[in-house]
Amino acid sequence: MVQLSFTLLPAILLAVRVAAGPVLVNESPITLDISRHFNFTGGSVVQSDLARINAFKNRSIMKNGLNARDFISETVVNRVVDYIATVGVGSPATSYDLLVDTGSSNTWIGAGKNYVVTSTSTQTSSRVSVVYGSGSFSGTEYTDQVTLAPGLVIPKQSIGVASRSSGFSGIDGILGLGPVGLTAGTLSPDPASLIPTVMDNLVSQGTITNNIFGISFQPTTTAKDANGSIAFGGIDRTKFTGEIAYTPVTSTFPASEYWGIDQEVTYGTTSILASTAGIVDTGSTLIHLATDGFNRYQGATGGVLDANTGLLRITATQYAALQNLNFIIGASFRGVTYALTPNAQIWPRSLNTAIGGSARSIYLIVADSRSNSGEGFDFINGYAFLERFYSVHDTDNNRIGFATTPFTSATTN
Repeated sequence: MVQLSFTLLPAILLAVRVAAGPVLVNESPITLDISRHFNFTGGSVVQSDLARINAFKNRSIMKNGLNARDFISETVVNRVVDYIATVGVGSPATSYDLLVDTGSSNTWIGAGKNYVVTSTSTQTSSRVSVVYGSGSFSGTEYTDQVTLAPGLVIPKQSIGVASRSSGFSGIDGILGLGPVGLTAGTLSPDPASLIPTVMDNLVSQGTITNNIFGISFQPTTTAKDANGSIAFGGIDRTKFTGEIAYTPVTSTFPASEYWGIDQEVTYGTTSILASTAGIVDTGSTLIHLATDGFNRYQGATGGVLDANTGLLRITATQYAALQNLNFIIGASFRGVTYALTPNAQIWPRSLNTAIGGSARSIYLIVADSRSNSGEGFDFINGYAFLERFYSVHDTDNNRIGFATTPFTSATTN
């Protein structure tokens, strides 16, 4: 496991002007370095993301008193790519390597390293459990001191301590950065209660002024790489170029329960998906499109489904002819276009064999979500998108922002 370091940028924290334009930050936030960890253990590279997508849909359907559809049942499989943060728990703190997840909100430990009880540990009377599709855990709720970075210490953060977990090899748990509503239904015997997230508690105790965080990833061709960071309480201007454009969190259910947005997708000038709702998710590896949109993309690129990887495979001639894949985010609001270049649409070729592919083949990172558009969950912009664009998650103003980075047009892959 790559060892991480914490960086404290100069700072008292943040004055943010609420406006339709970019957030203006007078001081720098505190940042936490995160590392990319390749965790593929076999099967199809697509399978892990599909299990996660189905768990998202399943949770939303059951929360609203409806019966989950059969196709939402999916075998638990290991994840392919994790972004890992080293977080301290207790006093003296024990370090745990936690998956950074904007698609869930519970913070928990115990999948790998056992929980170490210290003077700051308090066991509650509640049980806690979460199903992720690509894994699950159940255990006991504690409150304890959580140290995210120097200056980011939460005295009494609710954490789950797993007595059982599956699908989480190589990590110790999850750092949940999704909306607090996702914690509903995870506690017993009081499933209606919400658990304040790490972001909620940082704000309520006055450690940061604003409930906002920015995430930076970078494309890489190696299995492990310390190439990411999270800015708590604001944005890190050293990680992006130009200005951040914001769009409201979508009002379309079920994407509205997550970091959901409205976007249109085009391939060159060809419409792939009309304006529709989906989510931004650090825990998903690929970009997933509703089946009708995926079919249009496949037809436009000429890709052939590869049985070994589950990805679309194209020839060198087809790669040379690839056009930009455009994400018009907030199409009904401001409609800013973020273009994935041809190089950004392919799996890193140096990692082809790591996912069961051929070293000389070219694979696309756009996959089928296995349901048609119009269900309110028609795409996932996973890390393959986020490694090319800086993202800002602004709970205070119920919006998400994006900006280009020095790596948006990189030819890394």
